[in-house]
Amino acid sequence: MNNSATNLLRTPLYDDCLQQKARMTPFSGWEMPVQFEGIWQEHAAVRTAAGAFDISHMGKFVLTGPDVIAQLQLLVPSDLSRLVNGKAQYTVLLNEQGGIIDDLIVYHQGVDESGTETIALIVNAGTTDKDKGWLRSHLSDATELKDLSRSQALIAVQGPKAVAQLQQLCPDEDLSLIPRYNHRTGKISGHKAFLARTGYTGEDGFEVMVAAEAASDVWQQLMNLGITPCGLGARDTLRLEAAMALYGQDVNDSVTPIEAGLSWLVHLDKSEDFIGRAVLEQQKAEGPARRLVGLTLEGRNIARHDYPILEDGESVGVVTSGTLSPTLGYPVALGYVPPVLAKVGQTVEVAIRNKVFPATVVKRPFYKAAK
Repeated sequence: MNNSATNLLRTPLYDDCLQQKARMTPFSGWEMPVQFEGIWQEHAAVRTAAGAFDISHMGKFVLTGPDVIAQLQLLVPSDLSRLVNGKAQYTVLLNEQGGIIDDLIVYHQGVDESGTETIALIVNAGTTDKDKGWLRSHLSDATELKDLSRSQALIAVQGPKAVAQLQQLCPDEDLSLIPRYNHRTGKISGHKAFLARTGYTGEDGFEVMVAAEAASDVWQQLMNLGITPCGLGARDTLRLEAAMALYGQDVNDSVTPIEAGLSWLVHLDKSEDFIGRAVLEQQKAEGPARRLVGLTLEGRNIARHDYPILEDGESVGVVTSGTLSPTLGYPVALGYVPPVLAKVGQTVEVAIRNKVFPATVVKRPFYKAAK
């Protein structure tokens, strides 16, 4: 649905969210719920029980054809050859400078008897069109790209009790047998669904894709189980505690995965060449000029996006994300500093509203869920 008054897109769950008195906000061209009851309550629900997020604004592609994985190998630094049917891989699309075009998840959905591979991609909402153009310009004519972004809804169910709650709506599936970063096609409340044990909160849970027309029924069934509806506000504080990067804020097309603390996605031992490889090899050998670090501050001194990071009064870096951590009770932030200042325990300063406050480099993530 398109809201012509403001030109913002609306997800299939827009009316459901309004009925639940969600506060809506523009986000990446969509009108999305920023909060329902309140960010801190929603955040706590995900950390202690289960919350549900409408993330239908995310881009959803399905690639089919011969050698799809082999073609994607040229576009990402991760070795996708280890992917098999039912498994998923978080990775990044890179430009020639090694910059991150987008971060995404690649889901292997199998190979048929003719050798045709089916690969699903979930990408960021604000980069959907850019990603589609990039993929189409680099994939062979034999590869079909279907954009399901508008025809499919996506709901994230996250939290320590999320899997047990979701299981009640999936009687034909044993969700406990699906490991992290694995997925399968099944049914939820009788509707065909793509069930992936992935998320963006630092908690266990699933991301569930269903047809747009089934979304409202599935959402209501989740609400009937007592799962807390959550907005983008809590999604942001949750991902920040887990030190997960937000595209366009912590990472962008001028930042490399090595600078962004995503070296674990860079497999330089894979035999295939890939776009941006030379830059990453150089950064691996010589070290990058900046590194993304985790910072903690005292009191209620919150370092926000674009606030300067200082050493001896001189600007040496920049904050990319910051919040008062609801779980930990003190401010946390992500930001870029020179490697010499990136060691855990290092003290720097952050300029907040014309005053300077101390910040300490700490190990990421700030919060880790109990196993």
